[in-house]
Amino acid sequence: MAEEKKLSKKEQKAREKAEQKRNKKDAKKKGEENLDDEDEEPGTGGKAIVALVAIVIIAIWLAIFALVIKMDVGGFGSTVMTPLLKNVPVLNKILPESEEYAKEDSKYNYDTVADAVARIKELEAELKKAQDKADANQSQIADLQSAQQELQTYKDDQANFEKIKKEFDEEVVFGDNAPDINEYKKYYESIDSDNAAAIYKEVVEQQQADAEIKSYAQTYSQMKPKQAAAIFDTMTDNLSLVAKILNAMDSTSRGNILGAMNADTAAQVTKIMEPSSK
Repeated sequence: MAEEKKLSKKEQKAREKAEQKRNKKDAKKKGEENLDDEDEEPGTGGKAIVALVAIVIIAIWLAIFALVIKMDVGGFGSTVMTPLLKNVPVLNKILPESEEYAKEDSKYNYDTVADAVARIKELEAELKKAQDKADANQSQIADLQSAQQELQTYKDDQANFEKIKKEFDEEVVFGDNAPDINEYKKYYESIDSDNAAAIYKEVVEQQQADAEIKSYAQTYSQMKPKQAAAIFDTMTDNLSLVAKILNAMDSTSRGNILGAMNADTAAQVTKIMEPSSK
Protein backbone atom coordinates (compact mmCIF):
# COMPACT_ATOMS: atom_id res chain seq x y z
CA MET A 1 0.00 0.00 0.00
CA ALA A 2 2.92 2.32 0.85
CA GLU A 3 4.48 1.68 -2.52
CA GLU A 4 1.22 2.34 -4.23
CA LYS A 5 0.95 5.64 -2.31
CA LYS A 6 4.54 6.44 -3.32
CA LEU A 7 3.82 5.64 -6.90
CA SER A 8 0.69 7.60 -6.76
CA LYS A 9 2.55 10.54 -5.26
CA LYS A 10 5.20 10.29 -7.96
CA GLU A 11 2.56 10.03 -10.59
CA GLN A 12 0.81 12.92 -8.93
CA LYS A 13 3.98 15.02 -9.01
CA ALA A 14 4.64 14.03 -12.60
CA ARG A 15 1.14 14.97 -13.49
CA GLU A 16 1.50 18.23 -11.63
CA LYS A 17 4.75 18.99 -13.51
CA ALA A 18 3.16 18.05 -16.79
CA GLU A 19 0.21 20.24 -15.99
CA GLN A 20 2.49 23.11 -14.99
CA LYS A 21 4.34 22.75 -18.30
CA ARG A 22 1.06 22.73 -20.18
CA ASN A 23 -0.03 25.77 -18.23
CA LYS A 24 3.22 27.52 -19.03
CA LYS A 25 2.86 26.64 -22.70
CA ASP A 26 -0.73 27.85 -22.72
CA ALA A 27 0.25 31.04 -20.95
CA LYS A 28 3.13 31.58 -23.36
CA LYS A 29 0.86 30.92 -26.29
CA LYS A 30 -1.75 33.34 -24.98
CA GLY A 31 0.95 35.92 -24.40
CA GLU A 32 2.13 35.66 -28.00
CA GLU A 33 -1.45 35.95 -29.26
CA ASN A 34 -1.95 39.03 -27.11
CA LEU A 35 1.25 40.50 -28.52
CA ASP A 36 0.05 39.84 -32.08
CA ASP A 37 -3.25 41.51 -31.29
CA GLU A 38 -1.42 44.50 -29.83
CA ASP A 39 0.79 44.71 -32.93
CA GLU A 40 -2.24 44.62 -35.24
CA GLU A 41 -4.27 47.20 -33.39
CA PRO A 42 -1.69 50.01 -33.50
CA GLY A 43 -1.18 49.40 -37.28
CA THR A 44 -4.89 49.77 -38.04
CA GLY A 45 -5.14 52.83 -35.88
CA GLY A 46 -2.13 54.44 -37.64
CA LYS A 47 -3.69 54.01 -41.06
CA ALA A 48 -6.90 55.59 -39.89
CA ILE A 49 -5.03 58.55 -38.46
CA VAL A 50 -3.07 59.06 -41.71
CA ALA A 51 -6.30 58.98 -43.73
CA LEU A 52 -7.94 61.45 -41.36
CA VAL A 53 -4.96 63.82 -41.54
CA ALA A 54 -4.98 63.61 -45.35
CA ILE A 55 -8.70 64.46 -45.43
CA VAL A 56 -8.14 67.41 -43.12
CA ILE A 57 -5.26 68.70 -45.28
CA ILE A 58 -7.36 68.38 -48.45
CA ALA A 59 -10.23 70.18 -46.75
CA ILE A 60 -7.90 72.99 -45.69
CA TRP A 61 -6.55 73.39 -49.23
CA LEU A 62 -10.06 73.39 -50.66
CA ALA A 63 -11.07 76.05 -48.15
CA ILE A 64 -8.03 78.14 -49.11
CA PHE A 65 -8.83 77.71 -52.83
CA ALA A 66 -12.45 78.74 -52.25
CA LEU A 67 -11.29 81.76 -50.26
CA VAL A 68 -8.93 82.81 -53.07
CA ILE A 69 -11.83 82.59 -55.55
CA LYS A 70 -14.25 84.42 -53.25
CA MET A 71 -11.78 87.23 -52.54
CA ASP A 72 -10.93 87.39 -56.28
CA VAL A 73 -7.19 87.41 -55.62
CA GLY A 74 -5.42 88.61 -58.77
CA GLY A 75 -8.74 88.54 -60.62
CA PHE A 76 -8.65 84.72 -60.57
CA GLY A 77 -12.22 84.39 -59.37
CA SER A 78 -13.84 86.89 -61.74
CA THR A 79 -11.81 86.24 -64.89
CA VAL A 80 -11.05 82.50 -64.72
CA MET A 81 -13.54 80.73 -62.45
CA THR A 82 -16.68 82.83 -62.99
CA PRO A 83 -17.12 81.84 -66.67
CA LEU A 84 -16.62 78.18 -65.68
CA LEU A 85 -18.76 77.94 -62.53
CA LYS A 86 -21.37 80.68 -62.85
CA ASN A 87 -24.01 78.19 -64.08
CA VAL A 88 -23.02 75.34 -61.71
CA PRO A 89 -25.36 75.08 -58.69
CA VAL A 90 -23.79 75.21 -55.20
CA LEU A 91 -20.29 75.77 -56.57
CA ASN A 92 -21.25 79.18 -57.93
CA LYS A 93 -21.78 80.31 -54.34
CA ILE A 94 -18.02 80.64 -53.88
CA LEU A 95 -17.71 83.02 -56.83
CA PRO A 96 -17.02 86.70 -56.11
CA GLU A 97 -19.86 89.17 -56.47
CA SER A 98 -19.13 91.13 -59.66
CA GLU A 99 -21.35 93.93 -60.93
CA GLU A 100 -19.57 93.82 -64.27
CA TYR A 101 -20.63 90.22 -64.97
CA ALA A 102 -24.11 90.93 -63.69
CA LYS A 103 -24.45 93.81 -66.13
CA GLU A 104 -23.00 91.71 -68.93
CA ASP A 105 -25.46 88.91 -68.25
CA SER A 106 -28.37 91.35 -68.10
CA LYS A 107 -27.44 92.76 -71.52
CA TYR A 108 -27.79 89.37 -73.18
CA ASN A 109 -30.62 88.08 -71.02
CA TYR A 110 -33.04 86.69 -73.60
CA ASP A 111 -35.80 84.27 -72.74
CA THR A 112 -35.67 82.38 -76.03
CA VAL A 113 -33.41 81.93 -79.02
CA ALA A 114 -36.07 83.59 -81.18
CA ASP A 115 -35.76 86.77 -79.10
CA ALA A 116 -32.00 86.76 -79.55
CA VAL A 117 -32.34 86.21 -83.32
CA ALA A 118 -34.89 89.02 -83.55
CA ARG A 119 -32.51 91.34 -81.74
CA ILE A 120 -29.69 90.36 -84.10
CA LYS A 121 -31.89 91.19 -87.09
CA GLU A 122 -32.73 94.58 -85.56
CA LEU A 123 -29.05 95.33 -85.10
CA GLU A 124 -28.31 94.22 -88.67
CA ALA A 125 -31.06 96.52 -89.97
CA GLU A 126 -29.66 99.43 -87.96
CA LEU A 127 -26.17 98.67 -89.27
CA LYS A 128 -27.39 98.54 -92.89
CA LYS A 129 -29.25 101.82 -92.41
CA ALA A 130 -26.11 103.44 -91.05
CA GLN A 131 -24.04 102.05 -93.92
CA ASP A 132 -26.55 103.28 -96.52
CA LYS A 133 -26.50 106.70 -94.92
CA ALA A 134 -22.72 106.69 -94.94
CA ASP A 135 -22.69 105.63 -98.62
CA ALA A 136 -25.17 108.39 -99.48
CA ASN A 137 -23.04 110.92 -97.64
CA GLN A 138 -19.95 109.64 -99.45
CA SER A 139 -21.73 109.93 -102.79
CA GLN A 140 -22.89 113.43 -101.94
CA ILE A 141 -19.35 114.37 -100.94
CA ALA A 142 -18.05 112.99 -104.25
CA ASP A 143 -20.66 115.04 -106.17
CA LEU A 144 -19.73 118.17 -104.26
CA GLN A 145 -16.04 117.56 -104.91
CA SER A 146 -16.75 117.09 -108.61
CA ALA A 147 -18.82 120.27 -108.71
CA GLN A 148 -16.07 122.09 -106.85
CA GLN A 149 -13.53 120.86 -109.37
CA GLU A 150 -15.71 122.04 -112.27
CA LEU A 151 -16.15 125.42 -110.64
CA GLN A 152 -12.43 125.64 -110.06
CA THR A 153 -11.83 124.82 -113.74
CA TYR A 154 -14.30 127.52 -114.76
CA LYS A 155 -12.63 129.93 -112.36
CA ASP A 156 -9.20 129.12 -113.78
CA ASP A 157 -10.50 129.53 -117.35
CA GLN A 158 -12.06 132.85 -116.43
CA ALA A 159 -8.84 134.02 -114.82
CA ASN A 160 -6.89 132.93 -117.91
CA PHE A 161 -9.33 134.78 -120.15
CA GLU A 162 -8.98 137.93 -118.07
CA LYS A 163 -5.20 137.60 -118.26
CA ILE A 164 -5.27 137.19 -122.05
CA LYS A 165 -7.71 140.11 -122.36
CA LYS A 166 -5.47 142.29 -120.22
CA GLU A 167 -2.40 141.39 -122.28
CA PHE A 168 -4.36 142.08 -125.49
CA ASP A 169 -5.51 145.45 -124.17
CA GLU A 170 -2.01 146.41 -123.08
CA GLU A 171 -0.23 145.25 -126.23
CA VAL A 172 -2.82 145.90 -128.94
CA VAL A 173 -5.65 148.13 -127.77
CA PHE A 174 -3.53 150.58 -125.79
CA GLY A 175 -0.25 150.05 -127.63
CA ASP A 176 1.65 152.80 -129.43
CA ASN A 177 0.48 151.63 -132.85
CA ALA A 178 -3.05 150.74 -131.78
CA PRO A 179 -6.08 152.00 -133.70
CA ASP A 180 -8.26 154.67 -132.23
CA ILE A 181 -9.99 153.55 -129.02
CA ASN A 182 -13.40 154.36 -130.44
CA GLU A 183 -12.94 151.67 -133.07
CA TYR A 184 -12.44 149.03 -130.39
CA LYS A 185 -15.41 150.37 -128.49
CA LYS A 186 -17.62 149.95 -131.53
CA TYR A 187 -16.28 146.41 -132.10
CA TYR A 188 -16.91 145.22 -128.51
CA GLU A 189 -20.41 146.77 -128.58
CA SER A 190 -21.20 144.94 -131.82
CA ILE A 191 -20.33 141.49 -130.41
CA ASP A 192 -23.22 139.55 -128.88
CA SER A 193 -22.32 138.44 -125.33
CA ASP A 194 -23.64 134.86 -125.80
CA ASN A 195 -21.78 134.46 -129.09
CA ALA A 196 -18.56 135.77 -127.54
CA ALA A 197 -18.88 133.30 -124.63
CA ALA A 198 -19.47 130.40 -127.05
CA ILE A 199 -16.43 131.38 -129.13
CA TYR A 200 -14.30 131.58 -126.01
CA LYS A 201 -15.52 128.20 -124.77
CA GLU A 202 -14.72 126.60 -128.12
CA VAL A 203 -11.22 128.11 -128.10
CA VAL A 204 -10.58 126.81 -124.57
CA GLU A 205 -11.85 123.32 -125.45
CA GLN A 206 -9.64 123.25 -128.55
CA GLN A 207 -6.64 124.21 -126.42
CA GLN A 208 -7.43 121.41 -123.96
CA ALA A 209 -7.84 118.90 -126.81
CA ASP A 210 -4.53 119.93 -128.33
CA ALA A 211 -2.86 119.49 -124.93
CA GLU A 212 -4.34 115.98 -124.61
CA ILE A 213 -3.18 115.05 -128.12
CA LYS A 214 0.35 116.17 -127.26
CA SER A 215 0.25 114.10 -124.07
CA TYR A 216 -0.92 111.03 -126.01
CA ALA A 217 1.77 111.57 -128.63
CA GLN A 218 4.47 111.75 -125.95
CA THR A 219 3.19 108.57 -124.27
CA TYR A 220 3.02 106.51 -127.47
CA SER A 221 6.41 107.81 -128.61
CA GLN A 222 7.98 106.33 -125.49
CA MET A 223 6.45 102.90 -126.20
CA LYS A 224 7.93 100.29 -128.49
CA PRO A 225 6.65 100.78 -132.09
CA LYS A 226 5.05 97.30 -132.19
CA GLN A 227 3.13 97.94 -128.96
CA ALA A 228 1.85 101.32 -130.11
CA ALA A 229 0.97 99.92 -133.54
CA ALA A 230 -1.01 97.05 -131.94
CA ILE A 231 -3.10 99.59 -130.00
CA PHE A 232 -3.70 101.81 -133.03
CA ASP A 233 -4.79 98.80 -135.10
CA THR A 234 -7.70 98.29 -132.66
CA MET A 235 -8.84 101.94 -133.03
CA THR A 236 -10.36 101.53 -136.49
CA ASP A 237 -13.54 103.28 -135.29
CA ASN A 238 -11.60 106.48 -134.53
CA LEU A 239 -8.75 106.71 -137.01
CA SER A 240 -8.95 110.51 -137.02
CA LEU A 241 -7.74 110.49 -133.40
CA VAL A 242 -4.91 108.13 -134.40
CA ALA A 243 -3.96 110.55 -137.19
CA LYS A 244 -3.91 113.51 -134.78
CA ILE A 245 -1.70 111.62 -132.30
CA LEU A 246 0.71 110.55 -135.04
CA ASN A 247 0.84 114.09 -136.46
CA ALA A 248 1.87 115.38 -133.03
CA MET A 249 4.89 113.01 -132.97
CA ASP A 250 8.30 113.52 -134.48
CA SER A 251 8.77 111.99 -137.93
CA THR A 252 10.99 109.11 -136.72
CA SER A 253 8.53 107.83 -134.11
CA ARG A 254 5.62 108.30 -136.52
CA GLY A 255 7.36 106.33 -139.28
CA ASN A 256 8.34 103.45 -136.97
CA ILE A 257 4.79 103.04 -135.70
CA LEU A 258 3.18 103.26 -139.16
CA GLY A 259 5.63 100.66 -140.42
CA ALA A 260 4.59 98.29 -137.63
CA MET A 261 0.84 98.80 -138.15
CA ASN A 262 -1.52 96.77 -140.31
CA ALA A 263 -0.98 97.88 -143.91
CA ASP A 264 -4.65 98.72 -144.59
CA THR A 265 -5.02 100.66 -141.36
CA ALA A 266 -1.77 102.52 -141.91
CA ALA A 267 -2.93 103.47 -145.41
CA GLN A 268 -6.22 104.89 -144.13
CA VAL A 269 -4.45 106.87 -141.40
CA THR A 270 -1.96 108.23 -143.92
CA LYS A 271 -4.80 109.53 -146.13
CA ILE A 272 -6.32 111.29 -143.11
CA MET A 273 -2.93 112.91 -142.34
CA GLU A 274 -2.46 114.23 -145.86
CA PRO A 275 -2.21 118.06 -145.83
CA SER A 276 -4.78 118.36 -148.58
CA SER A 277 -7.38 116.52 -146.50
CA LYS A 278 -6.96 118.66 -143.39
